[in-house]
Order: sequence, then C-alpha cells, then structure tokens
Amino acid sequence: MKLSIVVPVYNEAETIREILAKIEKTVLPLAKEIIVVDDGSTDRTKEILADLRLPNCRVLFSDHNQGKGAALRRGFVQATGDIILVQDADLEYDPAEYPKLLEPILAGKADAVFGSRFIGSEPHRVLYFWHYLGNKLLTVFSNMLNGLSLTDMEAGYKVFTRQALDKILPRLSADRFGFEPEIAARVARAKLRLYEVGISYSGRTYSEGKKINWRDGLAAVWHIIRYSLFD
Repeated sequence: MKLSIVVPVYNEAETIREILAKIEKTVLPLAKEIIVVDDGSTDRTKEILADLRLPNCRVLFSDHNQGKGAALRRGFVQATGDIILVQDADLEYDPAEYPKLLEPILAGKADAVFGSRFIGSEPHRVLYFWHYLGNKLLTVFSNMLNGLSLTDMEAGYKVFTRQALDKILPRLSADRFGFEPEIAARVARAKLRLYEVGISYSGRTYSEGKKINWRDGLAAVWHIIRYSLFD
C-alpha cells in the first residue's frame, strides 16, 4: 500500500524545508509519496521548492494564487496512493502523528479520518479566544446541517481512502478555506465511515504567518449552508 501526502503551499519559505523533512523522516508501515502544490507563492517558496531533491516527492506550480481548496484538488488528482492525507505546510500539525491518523483506515474501520484539536491529551499552544470560539460555533453549525458529531470541523488533518476520495472529488469546488466545511458536508452526504483522532496543535500567530482571518470565518457560514443543503 502507498500513502500520498498532499501539501498545499502558499508563501511558506520559512517552514517548507522543515515540514518536508519531518514528512520524509516519519516511519510508516507503507510506502509514501509527497505531492507539493505551490499555490502561486510570491516569496522564496518557489525557489526553495525548485531546488529540492527529495525522493518520492513531486512539486506542482501554479501561476497565481487560487486558494487551499484549489491546490488540494490538483494534488488529489495527481495522487497515486491507496490512502491520501492532507498536510499543511506551516508546522502547526506534526507528521509524527500519521500512524494514529492512519490506524482507523488500516484497521478497516474508516473511509475517512479527521484530526481534532479538541479531543485527546496532546499538547496545544494557547492562542486566540475568538478563533477558538469561532471554530467551535462553525463545527456545531456544520454538525447540525450534516448530522455529524465532529468536534473540530476546521482541523487541517484530513485522511481518505482512495475509493472514498474518488466518490467526492468530482464534486469538490471550494477554492479557499471553504475546503474544510465543504469536505465535511461531502463526507456526510456520501455516508462515508468517518472517524476523529485527537492531534496536537502548534498554532502560530499572524506575525508568524497565520493566514486565515475573520472574513474566512464569515465565508465558512455560507459554505456550510451551500454544501450541506444545496450543492
């Protein structure tokens, strides 16, 4: 079996080398490929990626920024693995936790696994209250419309079997951070077997490069309504 790790990247010159090194050194009971999708970076990220010489790693470049969802769709199409995992490039999520994210799928119990920053005993950096509250409210709203019981709809770690992803990939359309509410809705509507796994979280501040903002939170409300009820 093979794991495809899809890494959407936008202006992550300070972290891209380190996250790829962490992915590369993570020991797994299956082969892995890394697919990096540069989403039109305007800092040194493109130059760093162009000079990379990592085994089993492919880098795709976009001419302009389209958003996380668009980058992931492109990476999903290129993935050749039996299992596909989403990995952000900003060091907020630790690749050392891949084994526990994969366990429900490898055990044959799950079609999809979402990470959660709000369950389990893993360490979490304490940051913005309003972000925390916003995440909780968006998750509750998503659960109400999709009939799920997620604790962290917005978490970056998402893992799918190839068969499960193929069921929902043709319908994915959100370009920016709307990917998170859309994927929750698609998983629910496809009636996939979904598990949640507690993960650690090393969140960063805006001065450290955090990109999501209050506008994305407002947009998420529309995405939840759209993908849960209409699209």
